[in-house]
Amino acid sequence: MTDSHPELTPDIKSTDLEEKPTAVLRETVPMNALREFFDRAYRSVMTAVQQQNVQLAGPPFALYRGMPTDVVDVEAGFPLAAPYPGGGAQAEESGVTAGTLPAGRALEAMHVGPYETLPETYNAVMARMQAESLTPGDAMWEYYLSDPATEPDPAVWKTLIVWPVA
Repeated sequence: MTDSHPELTPDIKSTDLEEKPTAVLRETVPMNALREFFDRAYRSVMTAVQQQNVQLAGPPFALYRGMPTDVVDVEAGFPLAAPYPGGGAQAEESGVTAGTLPAGRALEAMHVGPYETLPETYNAVMARMQAESLTPGDAMWEYYLSDPATEPDPAVWKTLIVWPVA
């Protein structure tokens, strides 16, 4: 995402979000252990949601609270068609809980490429916020629109970044 490659500049849009119920696993995770956490979280959430007969309403996501450092406060899961009721032995054992993706104004940017280049798209979103005198919210999330298990080429992976503004 440089001036020499304008086609790589992400399209950043302002949007008004509606609140969405979610089922998530939330932990504080070292950055270098995120992949393992995501694998475990998505499996646990999927199992718990199926046991509760709640329908998924979107792709997997990860919500980050605060600015990531060498560790990150992250919750990973799925948006749902109805609130997650929780309960059940598996849900309690796995730590899966109900959550929400909040309503409000946000900037969205589609990142195309490997996860390692996500900071470039985040920097573009932050620059847009600064240009419009917007204050970034305390949390941001990513929807993972490509499944690395079925799309092996990281150059075409799509990740939708959503960053609410205060």
